[in-house]
Amino acid sequence: MNTKSVTTIFALLLVLMCCNKEKDNEYKSRGIITGPDIRACVCCGGWFIQIDSATYLFDTLPDNSNIDLQKETFPLPVKLDWQFANTYCTNSRIVIQRIKKE
Repeated sequence: MNTKSVTTIFALLLVLMCCNKEKDNEYKSRGIITGPDIRACVCCGGWFIQIDSATYLFDTLPDNSNIDLQKETFPLPVKLDWQFANTYCTNSRIVIQRIKKE
């Protein structure tokens, strides 16, 4: 095997390793947690988060998030994976599956 072939194989392996690692860290969305929802109504409470041009509510963060919402300064930019919550109130409530400060 010549030097050019070894160099090409090494470069391809390096590119493949970098691509796989990057995919593991990809998040579905970027958002901004803007603060608590202090309204007093049946479907209120939790925290406001803006994702794209929509504002949603969420109740809790995953245990492994390392974010303490009681101590954070808002607005707080984040990356996250989420889905709509199965609630009777509205379709503006979400469940956060994974989150990280930006």
